[in-house]
Amino acid sequence: CTMMACGAKKGKQFIVGFDAEFPPYGYMDESGEYTGFDLELAQEVCDRKGWELVKKPINWDSKDMELNSGSIDCIWNGMTISEDATKNTSVSKAYVKNAQVVVMKADKAGEYTRVEDLSKLTFAAENGSAGEAALKELSYNTTGVTAQSDALMEVASGSTDACVIDITMANAMTGEGTSYKDLAIACELTSEEYGVSFRTGSDMVEKFNEVLDEFLADGTLDRLAEKYSLTLVK
Repeated sequence: CTMMACGAKKGKQFIVGFDAEFPPYGYMDESGEYTGFDLELAQEVCDRKGWELVKKPINWDSKDMELNSGSIDCIWNGMTISEDATKNTSVSKAYVKNAQVVVMKADKAGEYTRVEDLSKLTFAAENGSAGEAALKELSYNTTGVTAQSDALMEVASGSTDACVIDITMANAMTGEGTSYKDLAIACELTSEEYGVSFRTGSDMVEKFNEVLDEFLADGTLDRLAEKYSLTLVK
């Protein structure tokens, strides 16, 4: 695979670092297999290039360290394109639109429809996430947790008033018929776009962007986005 700056060649492994508790991008399904939008997309890349996909769950707060140490070839799992990301890694072009939203008990959510209303609340957010960064910028009272699913648990248990997570996860995990039927989205905190990170200076980014263009052209991205109810950047 001449596409890989990490030196991966045809038949070699392609190691993707991802958050194993971040549906619909990366998670463990009922059969115990890791799947999700980003992991299915990574498999499509590997199928076309003849690589073996290796799915490596990582601590999201340590993602840059994992990448720079060489233990993974890329960070690919709902990774927000931010100033820090572009400063510390080489980032692909955006391919999915996302937003950070405030989730709280459903009977209270209607009282907090504006960001200005949130200042006196306590929050939970995943360490190293875009949600945590947004809360820190606002100087809100925030408890860091290991995963976005843990942030939801903090709210459900009453340990915090609210949490900030990705809108796609919030839509999938809160409201009637979900794991957290008593929780609801109060308001949107920030909007963002997702990309894939490679080591700084990697020539993989340009090659990877070409593959994304192929997937847009042949309908691969549209098919997976529809399956997971996501909005693409086109």
